[in-house]
Amino acid sequence: KTEDEITLLNTACMMVDAAYEELYRAMKPGMRENECVGLVNKVLYDLGSEHVEGVNAISGERCSPHPHVYTDRVLRPGDPAYFDLVHSYLGYRTCYYRTFAIGSGSPALNDAYKRCRDYLDAAISLIRPGVTTAEVVKVWPRAQEFGFPNEEACFALQYGHGVGLSVWEKPVFSRMVSLDHPEVVEEGMVFALETFWPATDGWSAARIEEELVVTATGCEVITRFPAEQLIVAGSRYYTSAGPLATTREFQSHLNNAPQFEAQKA
Repeated sequence: KTEDEITLLNTACMMVDAAYEELYRAMKPGMRENECVGLVNKVLYDLGSEHVEGVNAISGERCSPHPHVYTDRVLRPGDPAYFDLVHSYLGYRTCYYRTFAIGSGSPALNDAYKRCRDYLDAAISLIRPGVTTAEVVKVWPRAQEFGFPNEEACFALQYGHGVGLSVWEKPVFSRMVSLDHPEVVEEGMVFALETFWPATDGWSAARIEEELVVTATGCEVITRFPAEQLIVAGSRYYTSAGPLATTREFQSHLNNAPQFEAQKA
C-alpha cells in the first residue's frame, strides 16, 4: 500500500475505534443485538463512513459455534458478546473484531479470551518483511484442537487476509491453504489477523482481530480499541462487602459454592 492508502486505512480504523468506545459505554442487560448494530452504524456514518457493509453482533449462547449475523437477542448479565465492524471510508475497508463481557465474565470465558489473545499475539510477533504466511499459521492450532474435524470446517476462524479496497485481499493466512501455498510478507502490506477460541462451557467464545501495517522491521497495529484483556461493559455492581468481582459465574450460587463445600467437609 502507498502512504496515502495506509492513511485512509488508518482513518477507517479510527472510526471503528470510536464506534467501539460508544458501544462499550452503551451496552448493558436489556440492550438488543440489533440496537448495538444501529448504534455503531450511527457513529460510523457521523464520522464520515461512506458505507457500513456489515456488523456482526453475536452474544450469549450464539457465540459458539460462530455465526455471522445479528438478531434481536437481548443482552443478559454475564453474556459474552463479540462484534466485527466492516465499513468503507473513501473506498478503504476495515475488518475489526472485539469481544466484551456484559457485567462480568465467567472463568471459562476469560480462559477462552486468553487463548484467543495468545494465538493472535504469537502470529503478530512473527510479522516482518520476508516471513511467509506458512510460518505464521504454524503457530495457530489445528482444527481438531478446538472441536472441528478438518481445516475446511473451521475456515476463517484462525485467519488472516489483506485489507484495502476489498475487505479480503491477499495475502491469505490459513492453515487450509498457506502451508501448501505460502506467500511472502512485504513492507507496506496491510492485513488483518483474527483468532477464535470456544470456551469449555460449550457456548461462550472469544474472537479478536487486529489490522496491521508491515514496517521495515516488524509491524504496527492500527486497530486501537483495547483488547489485551477481556473488556467488561455495563454497570459495575456493588455489594455490602464491596465491588462485585468482574470474573464470576453468571449463576450467583456457583460463586458461593466453595464456602458451602467447606462447610460440608
